[in-house]
Amino acid sequence: MAGYVGVLVSDPWLQNQFTQVELRSLKTHYHAMRRESGPLRLSDLASRMSRLKVIGESMSEEEREEIIRSEYHEVGGNHEVDFELFLRVYLKLHAHASTKMDTPAKNSSAFLKAATTTLLHTISQSEKASYVSHINNYLGQDKFLKQYLPMDPSTNDLFEIAKDGILLCKLINVAVPGTIDERAINMKGMLNPWERIENHTLCLNSAKAIGCTVVNIGTQDIIEGRRHLVLGLVAQIIKIQLLADLNLKKTPQLVELVDTSEDVEELMSLPPEKILLRWMNFQLKKASYKKIVTNFSSDIKDGEAYAHLLNVLAPEHSNPSTLTVKDHLERAKLVLEHADRMGCKRYLTAKDIVEGSPNLNLAFVAHIFQHRNGLSTQTKQISFLDTQPDDSQVSREERAFRFWLNSLGNSTYIDNIFEDVRNGWVLLEALDKASPGIVNWKIASKPPIKMPFKKVENCNQVVKIGKQLKFSLVNIAGNDIVQGNKKLILAYLWQLMRYNMLQLLKNLRFHSHGKEIGDADIREWANALVRKSGGQTCMLSFKDKSLSNGIFFLELLSAVQPSAVNWSLITKGENEEEKKMNASYIISIARKLGCSIFLLPEDVTEVNKKMILTLTASIMYWSLNQPAEDKTSNSSDSENGSQSEATSNSSTDDATSESSLE
Repeated sequence: MAGYVGVLVSDPWLQNQFTQVELRSLKTHYHAMRRESGPLRLSDLASRMSRLKVIGESMSEEEREEIIRSEYHEVGGNHEVDFELFLRVYLKLHAHASTKMDTPAKNSSAFLKAATTTLLHTISQSEKASYVSHINNYLGQDKFLKQYLPMDPSTNDLFEIAKDGILLCKLINVAVPGTIDERAINMKGMLNPWERIENHTLCLNSAKAIGCTVVNIGTQDIIEGRRHLVLGLVAQIIKIQLLADLNLKKTPQLVELVDTSEDVEELMSLPPEKILLRWMNFQLKKASYKKIVTNFSSDIKDGEAYAHLLNVLAPEHSNPSTLTVKDHLERAKLVLEHADRMGCKRYLTAKDIVEGSPNLNLAFVAHIFQHRNGLSTQTKQISFLDTQPDDSQVSREERAFRFWLNSLGNSTYIDNIFEDVRNGWVLLEALDKASPGIVNWKIASKPPIKMPFKKVENCNQVVKIGKQLKFSLVNIAGNDIVQGNKKLILAYLWQLMRYNMLQLLKNLRFHSHGKEIGDADIREWANALVRKSGGQTCMLSFKDKSLSNGIFFLELLSAVQPSAVNWSLITKGENEEEKKMNASYIISIARKLGCSIFLLPEDVTEVNKKMILTLTASIMYWSLNQPAEDKTSNSSDSENGSQSEATSNSSTDDATSESSLE
C-alpha cells in the first residue's frame, strides 16, 4: 500500500462535508445497522438513526420519517441504502435538527471548549491573518522553519506548510515548552506519507496533552489541509500560549486582585479567561470606568474599555482624542496606535474590535497582560501564597486527569478538576464513556444546577456506580465530591482512569478472550515482550526505581516497533539530566506511535507508579491493536509502516469520536 488511505466517497462534494474521523464513525454505524438486519432500506433509517447524536436527541422518529419521505419520495422506501445515500440522509436530517435547535449545522472552530469540527467549512480571514503573524513572529528564526517563513497572511501557505506536521509540533512547543522532544519529529525537506502521519499523530496526541480539544480531527484531515480544522487547532494552541501566565504560580502578583486568602482560593479556581477579565476590570476601576466588562466581544466593541485600559497601563503614550472621538472605528484605530507605541503586537484590526471578534480580542488583551500587566511587584498580599500547599505531585495528577477527561469529548470543558467535577455531571459522562449504559440519566441533573441537593444526587450516583465497578470508596459519600475534597476526587479519578484503560484492553477480545485484565497482566506482557526482543531490562513493579533511567521503556517501544527508537540519541540515564532527556524522548515516541498519554517526564524519572501504569498500558493497547502481519514485517519499510500507523490512528480516533455522533 502506497500510503494512508482514509474513507473515500465517489462524490467530491459529499466527501468534503465530513472529516475523516466523522466518515469513519458514520461508516461504523452504517455497517452496524446492516449487520443487525441484513440490507438497509430507506424506510429503516428513521428508526435506526435515533442512535446518532443531535439527530436522535432533537427529532422524533415521526419527524425523521416525514423528512426522509418528502426528500426521497421518488426513490421509495424499499430502496436499498448504500453508504453515500446514508451520508446524504444524515446531512439532511442533521440540517433539520440543527435548525430546530437554533444552532448552526455544526460548531465552527470555537477557541477551546468545542470540538474542532464543522459542516460549514468557513474560516475567519482575520483570525487566519492574526495566527499567521503570530507564527511568523515566534517561529520565524527556527533553524528548520525559517526556509518557509515568514508566511503571507493573505495566502493559504499556513495550510500547505502544516501538512507535514513539523510547524504544528513546533507551535505546541512554543505554547508549552518541552511538550515534544524535537528528536522525535521527522524533519527533512521531503517526508514520505508514513513520516508525515507519524508527525501528525505526535502533534495530535501532544495537543491533547496540553489541553486542546481534538476529538473530531484526525491525521488525514491535516494531510488534506482541511482549513477549518487546522485553523481551529492552531487557534487552541496559540490561546494556551497566550493564557499561560494567567495563574498565581507564573504571576504571583495576581493576588493584588483579591483581598483575603479565601478570595485567593476562588481566584485559583477560575479559568484563565475569567482571570483575564477580572484583571481587566481591576485596571478599569482605576480609571473610574463605570461598566463591567463580562466578555471579549460586545462589551468592548465601542473601544472605550480599551482606551481606558491602555491609559492606565501606559499613560505616557495616551492620546486625549481617543476618548472624545465619536466614531467607534476611529477610536479603535487610535487604540491600536496606542498599543503600538507600547510595543504590543497586534492580534486584530480596528474592524475586528468594532465587530467584536471574541477570539482576537481575547488574544489582544492577553498579549497586553503579558507585555504590561500594571500589577505591583512588591505587594504585601503575596504572603497569602505562603499558606497555599505546594504539592507538585497533586498538581501533576490534577493536570493529567483534567486533560484525560477533556480528551473524552464530554459536553463540559474542564479548567479546574476540583471545581468542575463538584456537580457530578462531568464524572457521570466519563463513567458512561468507560462503561456505556451504566449511568441512569433519568435521575441525573444537567448543568446549570441551581439546587445544591441536585448536585448531591448526581454525586451520590457517581459514588454508587464507583462501588458497582469495585472502586475502593470506603467512607466516601457524594457530598465529599460536592464539597471539593481534593484527595478523594483524585482517588476517584485515578480509579476511573485505570478502569477505563483496563476495559479498553479487555475489549480486545482476540487477545484477552474477554477475561479481566489486571495490573500484573500488563507488567507481565511488557516484560515478556522486552525479553523476547533481546532486551536487558525488566520491570519488577510499577514503582521499580530502576525504571527512572527510562531504558526499560525504550526497549519496550523498540520491541513493539523496531524502528521507533533512534538509539544513537539515547543517554545512559546515569544522572538527573540524562534521565529527563530519556523520559522526554519516551513520551514523544509513544505519542508518535499513537498512544494517548498525559504524563510528564518527571513522572518517569520519579517513577510515579500511577503514571507508569498508564504509560505501559497505553503502549500495550497500541501494540495489541496492530494487525498481526505488521508485527512480523519489517517496520522500517515505509509502506507497511504507513498501513500500521493508519490502523492505529483510525482506532484511536474512532474511540474518541464516537461521542460526537452517538
